[in-house]
Amino acid sequence: MEFFTNQNIIFYLLAYLIGSIPFGLILAKTFAGVDIKSQGSKSIGATNVLRVVKEKDPKLAKKLGIATVILDALKGTILLIIGLYLNLSYETLWAMAVLSVLGHCYSIYLGLEGGKGVATGLGVYIVLIPYATLIGAIVWIVCAKVLKISSLSSLLGLIAAVISATFIYDGLNVGSNVPMYLIAFIILYKHIPNIIRIVKGEEKKVI
Repeated sequence: MEFFTNQNIIFYLLAYLIGSIPFGLILAKTFAGVDIKSQGSKSIGATNVLRVVKEKDPKLAKKLGIATVILDALKGTILLIIGLYLNLSYETLWAMAVLSVLGHCYSIYLGLEGGKGVATGLGVYIVLIPYATLIGAIVWIVCAKVLKISSLSSLLGLIAAVISATFIYDGLNVGSNVPMYLIAFIILYKHIPNIIRIVKGEEKKVI
């Protein structure tokens, strides 16, 4: 029973379980009556919420898309802020960050399926590497405005954040950049189909 009363273990479990909550799926079903897991890219992220709900109600689609981004980011952010308040070690915080992103990408509630991890990754990065994340967010927003390709903009923002963090931070308070790279790898891995479509010039724009 000590396993389940250990503070770190409790936070690891919470990080994964909260990260697994499919807010995009819940919002689309509740407010638009659509199942995004069976339409569009079948992802639970904001882009698919926007794309699928837009066919039914463009104004609602935008609101739900924004709400999905915020909630997916917060499920990575809030628990880390609590952890900081409780003076958890940075090793524990980074492990929680990785588990939050894994939860979103491989949700226990969806048979280990999920989203691409961008918003949740943003949520954990903003707490642990804030300056680099702001740089990445600016790159993401600018690229989204210019390119209008969500996946490519997200990946460019991610790369900008990781490269910036490599120069700004020294070991991420844990003596290694590995946790940050691991989160980036998970997100990149989930985007492999998008990357293939980008290379082929087949990736759809979000208009």
